[in-house]
Amino acid sequence: MDRKRELTSVDCAALVRELGTYEGAKVDKAYLYDEDLLRLKLRDFERGRLELLVEVGDPKRAHLSAPERVPDAPGRPPDFAMMLRNRISGADFAGVEQFEFDRILTFRFEREDGDTEIVAELFGDGNVAVLDENREVLGSLETVRLKSRTVAPGAVYEYPSSRFNPLRVDREAFDARMDESDTDVVRTLATQLNFGGLWAEELCTRAGVEKTLDISEAGDDEYAALYDAIDRLRTVLRSGEFDPRIYYEEGEGDGDDEIPVDVAPVPLEEREGLPSEVFEAFNDALDEYFHEFEAGEETEGGGGRDRPDFESEIAKYERIIEQQRGAIEDFEEDAAAERERAELLYGRYDLVDDVISAVREAREADTPWEEIEQRFEEGRERGIPEAEAVTGVDPSEGTVALEIDGTRVSVDPSMGVEKNADRRYKEAKRIEEKKAGAEEAIADTREQLEDAERRREEWSADDAEEPEEDDDGQSEDVDWLSRSSVPVRRDEQWYERFRWFHTSDGFLVIGGRNADQNEEVVKKYMERGDRFFHTQAHGAPATVLKATGPSEAARDVDIPERSREEAAQFAVSYSSVWKEGHFSGDVYEVAPDQVSKTPESGEYVEKGSFVVRGDRTYYRDTPVGCAVGIAVEPQSQVIGGPPSAIEPRAVTPIRVEPGQYAQNDMAKMLYREFRERFADESFVRKVASADRVQEFLPTGGSRIVEE
Repeated sequence: MDRKRELTSVDCAALVRELGTYEGAKVDKAYLYDEDLLRLKLRDFERGRLELLVEVGDPKRAHLSAPERVPDAPGRPPDFAMMLRNRISGADFAGVEQFEFDRILTFRFEREDGDTEIVAELFGDGNVAVLDENREVLGSLETVRLKSRTVAPGAVYEYPSSRFNPLRVDREAFDARMDESDTDVVRTLATQLNFGGLWAEELCTRAGVEKTLDISEAGDDEYAALYDAIDRLRTVLRSGEFDPRIYYEEGEGDGDDEIPVDVAPVPLEEREGLPSEVFEAFNDALDEYFHEFEAGEETEGGGGRDRPDFESEIAKYERIIEQQRGAIEDFEEDAAAERERAELLYGRYDLVDDVISAVREAREADTPWEEIEQRFEEGRERGIPEAEAVTGVDPSEGTVALEIDGTRVSVDPSMGVEKNADRRYKEAKRIEEKKAGAEEAIADTREQLEDAERRREEWSADDAEEPEEDDDGQSEDVDWLSRSSVPVRRDEQWYERFRWFHTSDGFLVIGGRNADQNEEVVKKYMERGDRFFHTQAHGAPATVLKATGPSEAARDVDIPERSREEAAQFAVSYSSVWKEGHFSGDVYEVAPDQVSKTPESGEYVEKGSFVVRGDRTYYRDTPVGCAVGIAVEPQSQVIGGPPSAIEPRAVTPIRVEPGQYAQNDMAKMLYREFRERFADESFVRKVASADRVQEFLPTGGSRIVEE
């Protein structure tokens, strides 16, 4: 028997009933793992820490989990997780609802500055969308553009077209729905009644009705038995009186281990012959089932390398491309329609102008919209061409609808014909810009599709042994760029929220990104033995070369001159010197006890600035210099700073210098370059997004140094 990999609609209904008892819990934090597993950490004042997991990949699930079972916090949170934290940290959990009888859960959160909804779509490719109080999409794991609905930032979220809800149907409607079918009973329950395969079979078994009975041969007795089985299920789901359990099968190995194959909120007669374990709460059963499920997935196959499901991945990208093509076609049609309306307004300029003038004069005379509409009706009866062209008025929008050469065009009487036409042209241009965005998206998806197809072709040949490690545990002579799969090793460090790098000799250098961080770097992290660097130019980071690590006692250390010079180059590169397009500047170095916030009498020290007293060691005409690259070991991450320190550590470093490209544009250029250099583009997307690359670029314009 295949193991259960996703929740059913019945499971979702039971889950909603149980999770409703946790309303009022406070949200602490949100985490995102592997782009499909969302974790919400909450606090319940009576029950303590709660961990809500929502996974929309494979498997598809939602449930509370025991704290010791949740995965460790990932490294630097992606933009989606940061956006979610900003929206719901400190918010109250206000409940969860199931959309109709579909596998869609909407989690609601309330906070004084605004409410938020998280919609989890546990079907198909799966998705999570975050909505504001107006149901506008703030972010989603997947962008969806279909003729029927759009799920993308800025769009108003709409649920998919609702299917039939069998838990709300009465006997008469149930009979009518069954009669519409032309197949057997079990398929009718699964598709027409929206129960799905398992529960269609379960209801037939409970009702004592033959599953393969043709619907045309089913009579009132069969219908009554089936409806009674549905009604009993409905009663249990509404009361919350569950009897959850996990069902097991014997493993295929030599041992007698049992494999979990299903989990349900109530006993299943379809699983009656299988051993089972009873749980007090359905959430507990779900947590145990998926915990064992994941453990089984990891060990299945005897520790060998399982072949990735390339076919499913390729099919997914093909579906996305088809959706994107449909969106592009829609944009083309909409833009053409807007231009046609604009041209029609100019083509019948006199008629449109007469209508607009008549309405404007009436409104200036405080004539109600109802009376204006009545006047047009009277004009149509008298055969007045202008009145015959008017098909209606919209008082709420203040517009008039005209039919011109068979096309309906809405105009705003508060503006002239030219402005109404211009508004249509602008709308056509806006739609074409959306089309351009969709074309870029389809190009990206095609790249992903080609990558998946290439990896499928290379799989048989790409069975190289794992790289050998040297005595220090470092991999030797690994061509990470050409490997089809690069492992991600990530453990975020405390200093990564500042500007930072490690010198060629292994010393940590940190610098503030703003005035607040400058204060923090000096007051909290600068200790005896460290060295302080700053430029003569205004707008530079407070730079500290750490002599010892955070777990070591502060002490005087002999810091090599090479590390000091790299710290000086770091200080000048991230200062206004770079922003102003200069290629060098003066930097000085002092000891920690020479740096103070106490000004001279009558003077004032701004936030982020300091008073430096005593002798200084100068690094005259220090050249600016920055390299950005991706490291694989020991940490998989973007690194950046002085080229002499970064290039030996990065797999693929790229040097930049002051130039014409804005910081965010340069970040995107580098990201695209990294994607081209690595065979495993997914690795680049995970560890080196454009946002992360930008963190290591100096403020101001840059350009790539041609080698």
